[in-house]
Amino acid sequence: MSEGKAARIRIDDLPSGEDASRFEGREQGTGISFFVSRHRPGRGPGLHRHPYEEVFIMEAGEAEFTVGDETLTAAEGEIVVVPAGTPHKFVCTGDAPLRQLSIHPVPRMETEWLE
Repeated sequence: MSEGKAARIRIDDLPSGEDASRFEGREQGTGISFFVSRHRPGRGPGLHRHPYEEVFIMEAGEAEFTVGDETLTAAEGEIVVVPAGTPHKFVCTGDAPLRQLSIHPVPRMETEWLE
């Protein structure tokens, strides 16, 4: 992104899979990356970790998070902060789809899959 110029990107134009769209900061000239997630009930990523913290903003639905040895439920309007290096995963619970933002405070995401 050039100095003084705003960028406008459609979420539909981001690289996407069945459950999430990926915004990789380095490709957009910025120092932050994120996923826009839309998980159906019973779905979510396997256990993994990052060398930086990850922040989840819950927009709709509910999820059960495993963060280290802790299990917690988070719902619409809540924020979950996972410390750097901590193994974590989540699964959409309840009847409604989960919609959330997963913020990675780095220009290039790094994930170590543990399962």
